[in-house]
Amino acid sequence: MKAFNRIPIMASLLVWAVLWEIAGRLELIFLLPPFTDVLAAAYDLVQTPTWQAATITTLRAFLIGMTLSIVIGIPLGFLMGRVKIADDLLGMWVNVFSSAPLSALVPVLMILFGFGERTIVAAVFLFSVWIIVLDTRAGVLHISPSLIEMARSYGASRRALYGKIVLWAALPEILAGLRLGLIRGVKGVVIGQLLVAIVGYGALFETFSRNFRMAQFWALTIILLAFAMLVAALIERFERKVEYYAGAR
Repeated sequence: MKAFNRIPIMASLLVWAVLWEIAGRLELIFLLPPFTDVLAAAYDLVQTPTWQAATITTLRAFLIGMTLSIVIGIPLGFLMGRVKIADDLLGMWVNVFSSAPLSALVPVLMILFGFGERTIVAAVFLFSVWIIVLDTRAGVLHISPSLIEMARSYGASRRALYGKIVLWAALPEILAGLRLGLIRGVKGVVIGQLLVAIVGYGALFETFSRNFRMAQFWALTIILLAFAMLVAALIERFERKVEYYAGAR
């Protein structure tokens, strides 16, 4: 049954690959090489020291930015969900930044942090932290009051209340925020590197586009998309394992 559920997704990918291959072979679009050429370029690309060094730089910036987002975003979401004054003071700003065109702020980050990895880390943080805050806040707000009352009636300490009741009850929404935050973090690292254009994948994109090496350009794009989809799928799989807590609420 699971195999049948996966057929539409695989069929869609196959259809797009076939259409891409046809468009490339017919040279309908100058900037779109055949899909098989892109796959061959991806195979060759991942074996080059340049790609490997760019990947290390990109992953390092992504992991640092996401770690900061998680470390700051989850506690901030808890605070907004449990303390109304904090929610009133911070809610407007969180919503503003979550809906703002953050790409326009990257040049400001370049002025503040310079043309380097710190700007990319800041871009990843800004793109990902707000959705983590909002989803954590939503998870905390939707906890059934009966769970809190039960814990207090049994004399649970504040630490036990948050660690054993609030955290686990809000975990499905927290994981959903992490999944969306990771996807937005990938967008942040790409946009940051494209605008800085001297480190990581941004330098590779700049080189490939400037020299019209479109097979390598699209190969790098596919690698990034595959990474984002893989990370989202892993977190989504973990989400399913804690769905019990969502039902228990």
